[in-house]
Amino acid sequence: MEQKRGKFSGKIGFIFAAAGSAVGLGNIWRFPYLAAKYGGGIFLLVYLILVVTFGFALMVAEVAIGRKTQLSAVGAFGKLNQKFSFLGYLASVVPMIIFPYYCVIGGWVVKYLSVYVSGQGLAAAQDGFFEGFIGKPVEPILFLAVYVGITALIVFLGVQNGVEKASKIMMPVLAVLALGVAVYSVTRPGALDGVKYYLIPDFSRFSPMTVLAAMGQLFYSMSLAMGIMVTYGSYMKKEDDLEKSVKQIELFDTGMAFVAGMMIVPAVFAFSGGDEAALNKGAGLMFVTLPKVFADAGTLGLIFGGVFFVLVLFAALTSSVSLMETVVSIFQDKFHWSRKFTCTLVMVGCLLLALPSSLGYGLLSWIAPLGFSLLDFFDFISNSVLMPIVAFLTCIFVGYIVKTKAVEDEVKLSSPFKREKLFTVVIKYLAPVCIVLILVTSVLDALGVMKI
Repeated sequence: MEQKRGKFSGKIGFIFAAAGSAVGLGNIWRFPYLAAKYGGGIFLLVYLILVVTFGFALMVAEVAIGRKTQLSAVGAFGKLNQKFSFLGYLASVVPMIIFPYYCVIGGWVVKYLSVYVSGQGLAAAQDGFFEGFIGKPVEPILFLAVYVGITALIVFLGVQNGVEKASKIMMPVLAVLALGVAVYSVTRPGALDGVKYYLIPDFSRFSPMTVLAAMGQLFYSMSLAMGIMVTYGSYMKKEDDLEKSVKQIELFDTGMAFVAGMMIVPAVFAFSGGDEAALNKGAGLMFVTLPKVFADAGTLGLIFGGVFFVLVLFAALTSSVSLMETVVSIFQDKFHWSRKFTCTLVMVGCLLLALPSSLGYGLLSWIAPLGFSLLDFFDFISNSVLMPIVAFLTCIFVGYIVKTKAVEDEVKLSSPFKREKLFTVVIKYLAPVCIVLILVTSVLDALGVMKI
C-alpha cells in the first residue's frame, strides 16, 4: 500500500535537518586534516569560494528537483525526463555505499566516547590503542551495531518526529559544544601559530591538489551528489523560501567546518610544537593525535576530550540519519513499502555491508584494492569517483536537458531568485568543466599515474 509522504513542519525544520546532514564527520573528521594538509589558510580560502559558487548552485539544483517532483532521487530525475532515469539510480547508489562505512567510523566514535565517559581517556592516548581497536574482529562490530541502532531509531520515528526533531535538538547543542572546545583549543599555550597557519592564506602553498581536495570536501561536507538534498527537498513545503534556506544551510555548514578547524588545528600545533607533519594523519588525526593532545593537557584536557567526542557523535548522527533517510525514501518511493519494514531492511543491510569495512583493518586487511584499505576504497569510489560523476551529470541535466528555467521557476515559487545569473553560469559552464578535471586528476592520482 502506498504510504503518505512525510513533510518537514516548515522552513526551520528543513534548515535544521539539511544543515544536520551537511554538518557531519565531513566537517569534524575530514575538513581539519585536509585544511592542514593542503595549505591551511589557502585551502580555507579556496573552499569558501567554492561554497558560495559551486556549492550554492548544486544545492539549489538538487533541492529544487526534489521539491518540484516530490520524489527521492531514484524517481525525481526520471519524472522530469524519462531518458535520465539512470541518473536517479546512479545518485541513489552513492548513499548506499557511504552509509555502511560511515557507520563504521560512527562506531569508532561511540567507542572513544565510552572510553572517556568511563574515565579511561589516558588509555586512548597510548600508542597503538586505535590500531589495536580497529584491528579486532568483534569489538568494532559491536560498537558499529550500537551506532546503526541509534540511527535507525531516529529514522524509524519519521520525517517530523524523528529526523526533524533530532536535528533541532542536536544541532544547537553541537554548535555550543563546538564553540566551547574551539575556545579551549585556541587558548592553549603555543596555539597561536596554529591559528595563523589556519587563517592566513599562504599563496605559495597553492596547488591543483588544493582545489581537488576542497571540491571533494565540498561534495562530502554539503551532502551533494548523493541524493540527500533531492530527498530533503521533496519534504520541503512549496511556500518555504528555497534560496534563503540554501544560503542558511551553507552558512551553518561552513561555519561548523571553520570551527572544527579552530578546534583541531591550533591544539595539534600547540601539542606538536608547530610540527605540520602531526596534522597530516587523516582519520588518525582525530583518533590518534587528539587523544594525545587531550591527555597532555591533564584533567581539564580529558574532560574536554569527552565533550569533543560527544560533539563528534552528534555531528556523525545528524549525517548518518540523512544517509539512512535517503536510502529508506528511495526504497519507499520505488516499492511503496511501510517505513517500519523499510527501516528494518536498511538497518540489516547496512550492518552486513559494513562488515568488510570494519574487518578491513584486521581479518580482511590482506584485501587492498588500489592499495587502499576497504573503508578507504569505498570512500574513494563514492567521494572521488561517483559523486563527481553524479554532479557532472546533474549539471548537464539541469543546464541542457530540462534547462535551468525548470529550477529557476521552482525557486521563484517562494521568493525572487537573487543569484539566478550566478546559478546559470556555474551550472551550465563552470561546474561541468571543473568537475571533469577534478574527476580525472583524482583517479589518476589514486592510480599512481600522476601525483599532484
